Amino acid sequence: MNATELIAIKRRAVEKAKQLGAGDVRVVVARADEASRRRMTAAFRRGDLAAWGYDGEYARRATDPTTLLPTARSVVCVALPYATDAPDLPGRLRGRVSNYAWSTDYHRRLRALLSAVAREIDDAAGAKTTAIACDTRPLAERALAASAGVGWIGKHTNLISPSLGSFVFLGEVVTTLELPSDAPLRKSCGACRRCVDACPTRALRGDYTIDANRCISDLTQRAAGIPASMRAMLGDWVWGCDLCQLVCPPTASARRGASPHWKPRDAETARPALLELLRLRSSTFKRRFRDTAMGWRGAAVLRRNAAVALGNALDRSAVDALIESMRGDPHPMVRGHAAWALGRIGSPAALAALRGQQAVESDDAVRGEIRSALEPFQAR
Repeated sequence: MNATELIAIKRRAVEKAKQLGAGDVRVVVARADEASRRRMTAAFRRGDLAAWGYDGEYARRATDPTTLLPTARSVVCVALPYATDAPDLPGRLRGRVSNYAWSTDYHRRLRALLSAVAREIDDAAGAKTTAIACDTRPLAERALAASAGVGWIGKHTNLISPSLGSFVFLGEVVTTLELPSDAPLRKSCGACRRCVDACPTRALRGDYTIDANRCISDLTQRAAGIPASMRAMLGDWVWGCDLCQLVCPPTASARRGASPHWKPRDAETARPALLELLRLRSSTFKRRFRDTAMGWRGAAVLRRNAAVALGNALDRSAVDALIESMRGDPHPMVRGHAAWALGRIGSPAALAALRGQQAVESDDAVRGEIRSALEPFQAR
């Protein structure tokens, strides 16, 4: 296939992606990225992503597109903007959900877009030449997008597009065709450290690395309990966290609400009532959240996060619901976090309930949470 034909195929791929809502589409050569592999391996060795169990083999595969498609020559990098404005709901005791999870699970829409682009390339080539990836297969998408010139990786470790900001979903079409490649941008965050200073847990080091063990977004998504030392810093976040991105100048100035697809499916999805979330059960969870980006972890994780947010609210009106959760939730992890929240509020009713439950609780981990919750009050 000659250069003119390859240019035409790239143009068709870009036009198709933009017709379907992509904000930027660029191409990079499909080759092993040793610099990214070393950075990723170093992060794993530091334990930055210890909760996720990644290893050196993952780093090798993720930084080489040929592990996805052995004869790959090019990667088409797609950036899909999703920033929308948060709804303003009245009332207290509401949690916050990260912008990316307000609508239907983005993987579905992004996968459909990438599949359409892949078909456009294959049709133009007259043969099957593609494979797609959208966050569900090992591929260093931010590094690829930066190499293609979509943006640069910021100090918050997200990709920043000059025009779109960092609220973008990234996806890739890997192809065996040698499409014309684009040049990376000559940009960085410079002296700006707004994201670093905005992070309540100090997960961002300021050197373009992150300790994900301290990241609110990761903490709210982990299946195991949230470390007690981190809970007070989560504030009212019940899924994800956008703080580091909201203060980022290119993101703050980027246009919002470009597509109706990413608006909250309802206001409660973006700002859920914490007392309702604390009582969430599987049937309601499946109806409300299963087809969102929150759907993969299950109802117990959201109940746990609601308990933490209620503890951080320091509102005594939540005590009765937290007592109910500590006594009756079927999941020990949720009961333990409800006990922590009661100790944080520390009202007479909360302390009395903790002491009563201490005598009857059968789970060792929950009893430990109750003891820890009562410790600051023992001298009284």
